[in-house]
Amino acid sequence: MPEGIRKINVIGHLHPDTDSICSAIAYAHLKNEVEHTNIFEARRAGAINRETAFVLKHFGFEEPQLITSVTPQIKDTEIQRQGGIDGEMSLFSAWNLMRDTKVDTLCITDEENNLEGLIAVKDIANANMDVFDTAVIGESHTCYANIIDTLKGEMILGDPTARVEGGNVRVGTTPELMEDTVQPGDIILTTNRYETQQFAVECEASCLIVCCSAHVSHRVIASAERHGCAIITTPYDTYAAARLISMSIPVRAKMLSENILKVSVNTAIDDARKMMARSRHRFFPVIDENSKYVGLISSPNLLSAKKKHVILVDHNERSQSVEGLEQAEIMEIIDHHRIGSIETSGPAYFRNMPVGCTCTIVNMMYHENGVEVPKDIAGLMLSAILSDTLAFRSPTCTGVDRAAAEELAAIAGVDIATYADEMFEAGADLTGRTAEEVFGGDFKVFSRGNVKFGVGQGSYMTDRSRLAAEKLVGPYLGEAAREEELPLVFYLFTDVKTSSSEIMWYGDGAESIVARAFDVEPEGDKARLPGVVSRKKQVIPALMATLQSIQEDQD
Repeated sequence: MPEGIRKINVIGHLHPDTDSICSAIAYAHLKNEVEHTNIFEARRAGAINRETAFVLKHFGFEEPQLITSVTPQIKDTEIQRQGGIDGEMSLFSAWNLMRDTKVDTLCITDEENNLEGLIAVKDIANANMDVFDTAVIGESHTCYANIIDTLKGEMILGDPTARVEGGNVRVGTTPELMEDTVQPGDIILTTNRYETQQFAVECEASCLIVCCSAHVSHRVIASAERHGCAIITTPYDTYAAARLISMSIPVRAKMLSENILKVSVNTAIDDARKMMARSRHRFFPVIDENSKYVGLISSPNLLSAKKKHVILVDHNERSQSVEGLEQAEIMEIIDHHRIGSIETSGPAYFRNMPVGCTCTIVNMMYHENGVEVPKDIAGLMLSAILSDTLAFRSPTCTGVDRAAAEELAAIAGVDIATYADEMFEAGADLTGRTAEEVFGGDFKVFSRGNVKFGVGQGSYMTDRSRLAAEKLVGPYLGEAAREEELPLVFYLFTDVKTSSSEIMWYGDGAESIVARAFDVEPEGDKARLPGVVSRKKQVIPALMATLQSIQEDQD
């Protein structure tokens, strides 16, 4: 097992049937047992049908998690785990943090790690350059603790947790020059002159900042206490203190809080790259599935995104697989269909056998690896074999399939005949179902040359359920063709008891294709196909050969 693999998705085809889901679950379990790990996880590539839902419930399984794409996501990159900061942190502290961590963007979060805003180094630079905004300390309701920290000061009078509620920042020189400029509530920076300090207090200043760690007399302190004026001393001279004090305001006063460009851990790399190209920012906040902040990411991080690792079961054609497969690392393919169009970037384990069901192959692999089949997994694999072989009636069924089913039935403790009837009846139940749901229950896309076509199939135990399905699905085929962007769509309504099917179609020339492929005379909008139950072995080859012949005639 290659190092550094976080998870391997075991995925069946789009419009999953029972074999697609059950083989994914069974094979993921086998791989975890063999590799002594838990990184193999079954996934579904679409909504499950009623037959599969019955099977999962009967044997106590939840639906596998849905996966629609395996393109690399933000979670597959190196996210910079830069913690969020409190909105009350000073600009000065934020700047120091940026310098120490070598990032130019910080994210502001609340106590529950929700993203509130972000601040970049340019925002701090802009605030530092705005030397004429003398009211910013009060307007930002800056905490005195921030001023003390920024100026490396000491509060000798007042409450460090209190906030500045207004006023401007002034430099106190002499009483004569201060008389017309200092207003009640102002913050006054002074030196060691007693007269200047006392005058500032008497002018109802809210805070006196004494520079150069100058001495403050007891009389000034007493007067300040009477007037409600705080006193802070700082080792900085007046020039430095005047430059630095604006950096004590909280980051919330300058942060970007609206229209924040952020990405989710589930955002596709391609989408993130497009978003970043439209922005001047270098770093972008990342949120998790619960919208909680987790870190930062930049454009260079996207270049090192790791491919997702996948194992494909019950299919090996690109048109039947999830999106983004060309950007994933295909590790294995386990299938029983014709060899199709999927290409891999490197060597992969490929097991393809002419049997009736993928789970038959998976059962073999349990034996080959000496892994005991659990009772519930045996039930899943039995269900898949019965479904794909139509309870051994399909021409795709082999002796190997039947032997595997009998073995698995014994492990699962079920009677094959009784259970098969229950399973097929559950799948044929149309109560509350839409035409789209029935159509999508088992539908696959195929191609021959420049022609793409889709073939769906439903299996029914009674004439009544089959005719009800035809009445529901038949009128929907045209809409389905448009939704799937296909010129030709065919649908098989298979009668399990009589081992026959009726086929309906949509598309230019579809009726003549059916007549030619199966040597039948269509009756209205459908044709009867005696003995035809297997899409894989009896329908797809006939349609492929007919389409190829038509193309050759046209050429």
